[in-house]
Amino acid sequence: MAEGILDITDDTFETEVMNADLPVVVDFWAPWCGPCRAIGPIIEELSGTYNGKVKFVKCNVDDNPLSPSRYEVRAIPTLLFVKGGEIVDTITGMTAKAKLEETIGKLI
Repeated sequence: MAEGILDITDDTFETEVMNADLPVVVDFWAPWCGPCRAIGPIIEELSGTYNGKVKFVKCNVDDNPLSPSRYEVRAIPTLLFVKGGEIVDTITGMTAKAKLEETIGKLI
């Protein structure tokens, strides 16, 4: 796991995401998912760019099936953008860095 990106579980999702002080980007992923591996370095770069302004977390859907089910994640990668315990945006699939930056900009 990259520095600055927290690996979360079903048990820690509520505390780390919905009760977080900062806006949160949740990356639902799996190790076997090619697009997930492709977007990973972009997420890592953005976590450095927005360090202290946005919290970045990753949730492995294979190891943690409850959280993706609860938030209706139907495909991966899916990114949830959460602010104040509310999901404010969702992006599914491989996405350009510029689109991610635009969405994060609305979050902060």
